[in-house]
Amino acid sequence: MLKLENKTITASFSAKGAELQSVYNKETQQEYLWEGDPTFWGKFSPILFPIVGGLKGNTYLFNDQKYELPRHGFARDLVFEVEKSSNHEITFLLKHDPYTLSVYPFEFELRLHYELTETGLRCSYRVYNPANEPLLFSIGGHPAFAIHVNADLKYEDYYLSFNRDEQLVYHKINQNLIDDETLTIPLQEGTLPLKHELFYEDALVFKSLKSNMIRIKNKNNNQGLDFSFDSFPFFGIWAARDANFVCLEPWCGIADGIHHDQQLTEKEGIISLSGDEHWSRSWEISTY
Repeated sequence: MLKLENKTITASFSAKGAELQSVYNKETQQEYLWEGDPTFWGKFSPILFPIVGGLKGNTYLFNDQKYELPRHGFARDLVFEVEKSSNHEITFLLKHDPYTLSVYPFEFELRLHYELTETGLRCSYRVYNPANEPLLFSIGGHPAFAIHVNADLKYEDYYLSFNRDEQLVYHKINQNLIDDETLTIPLQEGTLPLKHELFYEDALVFKSLKSNMIRIKNKNNNQGLDFSFDSFPFFGIWAARDANFVCLEPWCGIADGIHHDQQLTEKEGIISLSGDEHWSRSWEISTY
């Protein structure tokens, strides 16, 4: 287990998947990340790369060849190298190798950079294309935030607050694929009360979210978390059935639609990165 610490925040990571596994605020004496209980869902904050969500038939086509990838890709299950680290920041690196090239025929360098802030943590995804040909990829976050339930607090006492949305229009998921059907959830003063039933039919998937900050709060105390993100065109909100967490998932990419022809070049949200080019996106947690 790898650890960063400053006067307020400690954060822990695993080299497998370069996965964030703890964000603890010493002043509030609160853990803000889900505990990873495998009874419900044994992950904490996996990286989604080189795809986000599921593929139609778990396969895609590229240059007349068929390839298979599991839902959310392979990066979350591979061990990253620690490229550099200090007390306050760490950079993990994953490169293409014979295995990745057998299922994903692209050279790449994927870096996850974590940096502590005064009240939380910033996560940056950095992709570099070392080849001459374009690199086609999607990438996204899947951090799970703890919803602390006790004698005084129920899951239903928590809510999400959106800084720019008055309603949420989401796509349903149909056998891991994005359905054409959308549903609308009206918000009251930008807030969505949490309840387990929200996620009984899988994640809420957004293609037109206006907000770039979502706050997790409860009705009973002043503790909470602000999750800030920018330039992620897709977003997911999810929790495992009856589990006491909520995932806030900024995505550059999305699962295949039910009518997709499985061509990688035509995949919705796919990013094409030219040779010798860099790409990056970041999200940030602020705790209180």
